[in-house]
Amino acid sequence: MKVIIRNIVVFIMALVIGSVVNMSLIMVSGHVIPPPNGADVTTMEGLQASLHLFEPKHFIFPFLAHALGTFVGAVFVTLLAVSHKMKLALAVGCTFLLGGVMNVFMLPAPLWFCALDLIGAYLPMAWLGTMLAQKFQAPASAV
Repeated sequence: MKVIIRNIVVFIMALVIGSVVNMSLIMVSGHVIPPPNGADVTTMEGLQASLHLFEPKHFIFPFLAHALGTFVGAVFVTLLAVSHKMKLALAVGCTFLLGGVMNVFMLPAPLWFCALDLIGAYLPMAWLGTMLAQKFQAPASAV
């Protein structure tokens, strides 16, 4: 029973940490690549109304936020889970993918970005995060 509880706690913590990474990158994005003139990105309504003004460069940070948030969550869960590491990492990826799908329905982003984001930012990053974390764990477990 302890294993299940620890895995659940680690999974929830991975979602929180991945979300913090995601939101941190989103919050920084406007300082690195300023939004278009006249775009109000402080509210969902403002973002919806001004998304048509965005250029491809404005989608770099949202993609990085989604990809790196998922990646960090997957690394975290792989390093700290007791068992079922790959399943939990992919569950982190699926959870963030669900958020990405919801985002596609809420924001009128260009089709190319929606496809790139949904295909490349979630499940592949969860898998890559797991592979990287397992490489770092292999020498420690061999001792």
